[in-house]
Amino acid sequence: MIKYSSFSGQSIAYTVSGQGTPLVFLHGFCEDSSIWSDFTNHFVNLSCQVILIDLPGFGNSATIPNISISQMAMAVQTVLDELQVQSCLMFGHSMGGYTALAYAELFPERLTGLGMIHSHPYADTEERKHNRLKSIDFIRNQGHTIFVKQLVPLFFTPAFAKDNRFLVETLTLKAANFDKEGIIAAQQAMAMRPDRSDILKNIACPVFFLIGSEDQIIPLDTSLQQTLLPNQAAVHVLDKVGHLGMLESPRVIQKIFWSFVEWCQTTNT
Repeated sequence: MIKYSSFSGQSIAYTVSGQGTPLVFLHGFCEDSSIWSDFTNHFVNLSCQVILIDLPGFGNSATIPNISISQMAMAVQTVLDELQVQSCLMFGHSMGGYTALAYAELFPERLTGLGMIHSHPYADTEERKHNRLKSIDFIRNQGHTIFVKQLVPLFFTPAFAKDNRFLVETLTLKAANFDKEGIIAAQQAMAMRPDRSDILKNIACPVFFLIGSEDQIIPLDTSLQQTLLPNQAAVHVLDKVGHLGMLESPRVIQKIFWSFVEWCQTTNT
């Protein structure tokens, strides 16, 4: 059942299931929390409390104009406060990883583990920032349906996208139904986010990196570069996987996730 918290006067939607170690999952750009639903059912049966949050502007959460990545992290905290979660493991996919890292900056004492899932700590290059701002102009002038139709297939390897057209079309249709202004606000937030390499370098909890060898969104060298930053890191590079590994290779990745959860539980005992 969908529940709601409030941040900046707007509703933030989330679901919670299971009991035990809190695991928080944050989705990426042009996704919502349902991207994690099937994948995380596995953990509900392993003494975990699974918390899935719709970031502002996506899923059932309201759009907050001019929001920053740090404010997205603060919105996440309103949910955890409502659930009286004092500490958690947090996994963020892509934009969700940017948000999870901002959360680590704001609330370091609340994290017992951080998962960077097809994500990284670096600010946008000038070229990347220019492309984001260009896409915002395109969305404002042409709408976002064409934009997401071009974007979503890039989340997967070409071979996977070809063999799983129904999944690609389903995710595209869902993205096309998101609020246009929410997509624009998220693009602006990502374009303006600062470099958070130092957060990874100084973080106290273990960090988990999931990297796809054929990720078309984040270059492999960028993904690998960050893995040298934390003192405690688990690094997994998956062959023939793109930007959405939890959909492309869910069973393998569930085992990898669980190994990290067990490591964090041992570390924090």
